[in-house]
Amino acid sequence: MEAQRTDARLPRIEILRRWILGVLVLGLLGTVTELVLLEHYEQPLQFVPLGLIALALVTLAWNVLEDGPASRRSLVVVMILFVLSGFAGAAAHFIGSAEFQLELDPSMSTWDLVVKVMRARAPPVLAPGMMLQLGLLGLAYVFSDCRFKWSGTT
Repeated sequence: MEAQRTDARLPRIEILRRWILGVLVLGLLGTVTELVLLEHYEQPLQFVPLGLIALALVTLAWNVLEDGPASRRSLVVVMILFVLSGFAGAAAHFIGSAEFQLELDPSMSTWDLVVKVMRARAPPVLAPGMMLQLGLLGLAYVFSDCRFKWSGTT
């Protein structure tokens, strides 16, 4: 009953922001757990999502503890890096899979290669899209804050 009274006094956008934050943190923790279990750290480039997730968790903690302009701007930068890493990861997965498929069958047509790569389970081409989704969710969290500004002191 007390929780309902507290939530009723909060503006609807703040309740939504808390939900977004919760989903974002769950997504970050789930993704890092999956990457560690899949041993996604065999090559240096594979550390990028692990490092970004660690950076995001630290930046989110900073934002929750000290919600100021610097922490908000830092969170935007980190989330933009997430979006970029999603595209870069998909490209890296595609290229790696295409090279492997061409080693198996160098005479494969371009269309057959694309179809084979998109259907491949290792590396899954669209898996890095999770980084893109987490980045967009993080941006939604920051931009839903009416106090967010790139310049100024608020």
